[in-house]
Amino acid sequence: MLERRHIVGGAAVTEEFHPGFRNSVASYTVSLLNPQVIADLRLAEHGLRVVERPFSNFLPLPDGRAFRLGGEHGTAEVAAWSARDAARLPEYFAMLERVVVVLRELMQLTPPNVSDGFVLADWLASASVARRLRRLDMRGRRDLLDLFTKSAGELLDHWFESEPLKAALGWDSVVGNFASPYTPGSAYVLLHHVFGEVNGKQGAWGHAIGGMGAITQAMAAECAARGVVVETGVEVARVLVEGGRAVGVALADGRELRAAAVASNLNPKLLYTKLVPREHLDDDTAQRIERYRCGSGTFRMNVALSELPDFTAAPGTQLQPHHQSGILVGHSLRYFEQAYFDARSKEHNAGWSRAPIVELVVSSTLDDTLAPPGQHVASLFCQHVHPEVDGGWDAHRDTVARLMIDTVDAVAPNFRASVLGYEALTPLDLERRFGLVGGDIFHGALGLDQLFSARPLLGQGNYRGALKALYLCGSGTHPGGGVTGLPGRNAAREMLRDFGRRPARTA
Repeated sequence: MLERRHIVGGAAVTEEFHPGFRNSVASYTVSLLNPQVIADLRLAEHGLRVVERPFSNFLPLPDGRAFRLGGEHGTAEVAAWSARDAARLPEYFAMLERVVVVLRELMQLTPPNVSDGFVLADWLASASVARRLRRLDMRGRRDLLDLFTKSAGELLDHWFESEPLKAALGWDSVVGNFASPYTPGSAYVLLHHVFGEVNGKQGAWGHAIGGMGAITQAMAAECAARGVVVETGVEVARVLVEGGRAVGVALADGRELRAAAVASNLNPKLLYTKLVPREHLDDDTAQRIERYRCGSGTFRMNVALSELPDFTAAPGTQLQPHHQSGILVGHSLRYFEQAYFDARSKEHNAGWSRAPIVELVVSSTLDDTLAPPGQHVASLFCQHVHPEVDGGWDAHRDTVARLMIDTVDAVAPNFRASVLGYEALTPLDLERRFGLVGGDIFHGALGLDQLFSARPLLGQGNYRGALKALYLCGSGTHPGGGVTGLPGRNAAREMLRDFGRRPARTA
């Protein structure tokens, strides 16, 4: 296994970003990691431990009030805003779960490799999918179609009337998605984020002790136990191709490594435009991969703090349950939409929201290994910014970083003064460091034209690439991004099948 950086793990790594402060520098929270991946790779035996948040979300609102969702803050909290919403919330979650229980299985299947005339209905009618969809009654199938095709805003406006509730639920539809919550298809992005579980609890979110790097370091330990050779600080310059077949890779240091097969977990756009020589791609593949949609509108920050945020809506710098939740600055779907319009239009600046959305996770409140005693580490996942700003991102990084800090300071007035240092990662920085083209955390937009058999392209939906013996195993394949481990697991199964071998059984 070859890794360009000094550490394995891609965007799921823990690194020091300020003296004495460590954090999950890119991906930052756990839910979608598949239990079968945890079992297959013996991650728990290698030290992986995930702890849950006390509740899902805390929203400090502009009027000084707060909204909490999840945990002990169930229907009573929602009812304080809307009795109607409190009555409908269990039915909404039941609707999602009916669909998700089927889709969790589909995520672990290899999509049918349809090559021509593919539409969503073809995928839904394929034999492997149809067997599972039979478990859904007609109402469930209609819900599934809604979740695939409608906007999250349209869906949530139908179900609920309370703006804070819709914001808390709708945040999942714009995470890593450079789109309005009212963009058709954004309901699927919402659905994508509810597939997960933590310690057997469906839909829960948690924190890996030691940060996200604890996941990938546990994987590296299992690789070592199985005799896998892992080289870091090694850059692949190009894929070697002979007779239309991938036969190895050429490295930037001049070496060539030959192999019976090559597997890539890069963004497919990066793979085909940078590493596979153009003459080995047919014109249609080359042209379509140029149009493959990437870009997430994400601005990622790691912040060292002298004390916990003191929220106007929940005063105090002593540790409280809301400090351990996902803290969302953004009070309505309309707020989310305006953030997107600002960044997309570039009407007010070079390409970022005047009032951005910020999810703040103070990871050190769950994990005291990340910061010195009495101090804290915060992850800021911020949207929306344009993947390509006027004048280039290097000219605007600190300006936008200060805006994000000020956005949190508006609801927690001690925040700016408590900042000891920070690391700001623009979409360009995410691309440079982690290969996330356009800052895209999913390795490609999760639109219907880039899902299932069409991820990344029709004819390559079964993890087999544009060349013989070239396999795709990253988030640019089914079922997409989110630190699930499933693209790699599914691709490995197909490789073993091609080599006439069976997967090893796990205890």
